[in-house]
Amino acid sequence: MVQKTVSLQGADISNALPLVYIGGPCIIESEEGYLATARALKKIADEHGQKFILKASFDKANRSAIDAYRGPGLENGLRILAAAKAELRIPVLVDVHEPWQAVRCAAVADVLQIPAFLCRQTDLLLACAETGKAVNVKKGQFLAPQSMENIIRKIESTGNRSILLTERGSSFGYGDLVVDMRSLHIMKQLGYPVIFDATHSVQKPGALGNATGGDRTLAPVLARAAAAVGVAGIFFEAHPQPEKALSDGPNSLTYSGAAELMQQTAQIDKTQKEAPNSGLA
Repeated sequence: MVQKTVSLQGADISNALPLVYIGGPCIIESEEGYLATARALKKIADEHGQKFILKASFDKANRSAIDAYRGPGLENGLRILAAAKAELRIPVLVDVHEPWQAVRCAAVADVLQIPAFLCRQTDLLLACAETGKAVNVKKGQFLAPQSMENIIRKIESTGNRSILLTERGSSFGYGDLVVDMRSLHIMKQLGYPVIFDATHSVQKPGALGNATGGDRTLAPVLARAAAAVGVAGIFFEAHPQPEKALSDGPNSLTYSGAAELMQQTAQIDKTQKEAPNSGLA
């Protein structure tokens, strides 16, 4: 299978090219805090010689509890994201939850991301694809990797071929996720770049009663395994003080954890992709 390349300004993404890293806090908590985290992660990526895409969420519409913090909203969130993009001169990715948001988000973001719970929502997929921007689809926790082909066909129907597929774990009973590494290989056979979401894959949905738990110590373990498969990118969330994060703190990395993850996975990726018969065919 020929491996396609999705080209952004400042980053070419392919299963056959060196890893690209997509990172940021789970949610925009404040302008000052978000910009500080963006700068810190960009610096870490630069120090390790890695391509970096900044992620953002202006509204987490699927929080566990009704009173959980959801974010600054569309207008303020995109304004903050635009400021980070202009300052750091890097591609940016943002979650889109409803079709009407697609065009507005595309005015700022380089990649529009479909949340896992919404991965089969045809109108949302088409609205994002029709903007012409790259579309990153997170595979639903309920979905087999083979089923991503149907999602690809929906996006391709618009003429858009800038598609990323992200693995973020599958439901494993109640309150836990498991990652089947075969999923990465299976999705690679579809030809589009595959991203591994290291931190959402270690979530424990609803484990805290009114919030999602997780175990960030396992994120680097799974990321190393994904790099050995030969994926296009690693997605992660990071926070200066994960224990104080307003969303996904238990599975968010510290800055030092993000640096360690980049260093280790980049080394594994280089070895894997330089080896004969690396499994891309």
